[in-house]
Amino acid sequence: MSNFAQTETTSSQDEFLADDFELKADSSASKIDRNFASVSYWKEVRARFWANKGAVASLFMILIIMFFAFVGPHMTKYSYSEQNLEQKNYAPRIQGIEKLGIFDGHETMKTTRSTKKVNLYEKNGDTNVYYWFGSDVLGRDIWTRTWMGTRVSLYISIVAVIIDMIIGLSYGLISGYFGGFIDSSMQRFSEIVNGIPRLVIVTLLMLILKPGIATIIFALMITEWIGMSRIARAEMLNLKEREYVLASRTLGASNFSIIFHEILPNINGQVITQTMFSIPTAIFTEAFLSFVGLGIPVPQCSLGSLISDAFNSFTTHPYQIVPPIVVLALLMLSFNILADGLREAIDPKFKEA
Repeated sequence: MSNFAQTETTSSQDEFLADDFELKADSSASKIDRNFASVSYWKEVRARFWANKGAVASLFMILIIMFFAFVGPHMTKYSYSEQNLEQKNYAPRIQGIEKLGIFDGHETMKTTRSTKKVNLYEKNGDTNVYYWFGSDVLGRDIWTRTWMGTRVSLYISIVAVIIDMIIGLSYGLISGYFGGFIDSSMQRFSEIVNGIPRLVIVTLLMLILKPGIATIIFALMITEWIGMSRIARAEMLNLKEREYVLASRTLGASNFSIIFHEILPNINGQVITQTMFSIPTAIFTEAFLSFVGLGIPVPQCSLGSLISDAFNSFTTHPYQIVPPIVVLALLMLSFNILADGLREAIDPKFKEA
């Protein structure tokens, strides 16, 4: 009897009332999963990238350097090729800041017995002259030449990388798609090209072609496409047997359409990452060639040629080599960190590994 009463009490407590539920009808709100709302792939990439503080800081650093590369040469009255031998080897001097005791035109000169502090601005009576980064051994403004050289180096590297990207992508995708004898022949050719030292190629080009920006771009174009072609070939071998590729082939799509319309859009992330890694490599290669005297001719300048010129007077006027070295180091470091950030944003598995 007691068991029956307990069951009766429990059933009365489990009764539902009319206002316990709210009817949603056909409202779209009942179909939304607010905890797992759909997010597009590139939106997730952007979110992961902006969460990487190092990559974002590198991006802003690159933008700042690019800004000064195009605006910096116009911020002073001097041109990058203007010479004034009466104002050579002037130390950095900035109007307003000189009152703080820094960048006031003073330079510590080392002699055989001791050191002495000199100010060529005061010595020559040029009290109204200001060289923000100083002047070189020919009296040229280092500020203007640094940013003009940065502009030239960026132009050479970016143009060369774009051309290499087009050549490398096409070469690698075609090689991996057709396979067999075509793939084997194309890979042997790329290995031969990659085996020739870059310095030998540039030296031979300098004997045939006129030294200049076009010659350096052509030299970088000959060898730098190898890395992009290998990335493209590896991705092609991974994707060419996927279902959507087989479906396109079954429906009669041409080889060109499958390569560039079906597979290429699916490797955009790898292409962007490899491009970002290629830019600092091209910048360093151009700087190295200019440093050893195989770069652009005077009076044009690049970061490599500026470092080469200032290296000869490093022991007496060390301030002349600092600006191009700092800009070159910041560019290469920023592009590499940016490339790492893009790789982690596009494929988070790289970070987990």
